[in-house]
Amino acid sequence: MSSEQPPPLADDPLLTAHRSPLTRRLGLVEYQPAFQAMQDFTAQRGPGTPDEIWLLQHPPVYTLGLAGKAEHLLRNSAIPVVKVDRGGQITYHGPGQVVAYLLLDLKRRGIGVKELVRRMEQAVIELLAAHGVEAARRDKAPGVYVNGAKIAALGLRIRNNCSYHGLCLNVDMDLSPYANINPCGYAGLEVTQTCEQGVNAGADALADELARHLLLQLGYTGEQINHGAHGEHGENPSHPVCPVLPVVQF
Repeated sequence: MSSEQPPPLADDPLLTAHRSPLTRRLGLVEYQPAFQAMQDFTAQRGPGTPDEIWLLQHPPVYTLGLAGKAEHLLRNSAIPVVKVDRGGQITYHGPGQVVAYLLLDLKRRGIGVKELVRRMEQAVIELLAAHGVEAARRDKAPGVYVNGAKIAALGLRIRNNCSYHGLCLNVDMDLSPYANINPCGYAGLEVTQTCEQGVNAGADALADELARHLLLQLGYTGEQINHGAHGEHGENPSHPVCPVLPVVQF
């Protein structure tokens, strides 16, 4: 399978000494504090604030986008529904799903929203290709699909040229809560996950791979990826999360 290569990263004096975004592994985190932390980080960042990628999982939750229609929640359950400020309709998050939040200064990166979505999709496509799984995108239906079933969903919010929210990749999770919704607003849309596609790697390993593919798609080379910025459970004294997210133990 051929690999799409993004254009090289341009030099920018506003970038800090960090050669690539700080990547934080945050564990299992309640949705609402993570949502608030993304908003706070974006509101408080300045021209020289390093970009960040947060890797995490959530306890069971449905999230409904800005234009989300309530009728796409087909039946109520014990799973909470949170209205959020990203694009898109309703989706589900739960343990065993890798979530990557992209806190990026798009103006500094020199890319627009549509291009960012394309690169996010391509990162997932390349990750799956490395495990022998052929995946594809769809016109007017953001996300990544394997044989017509959705394996990764995307949703973003842009504020002051900076992005937050991101994407989720189904790895090894209970898919039954999807039966309560029209996933991403599409009635009857099938969903799948990497473990059903013959991928043996677990969520933690795939989270690391996903981060690397995202950075490559953002234009960084392997030499530029800042491995030293990866904080254990998100802790990095030089650049603390604002605010630090509460980590929920499995």
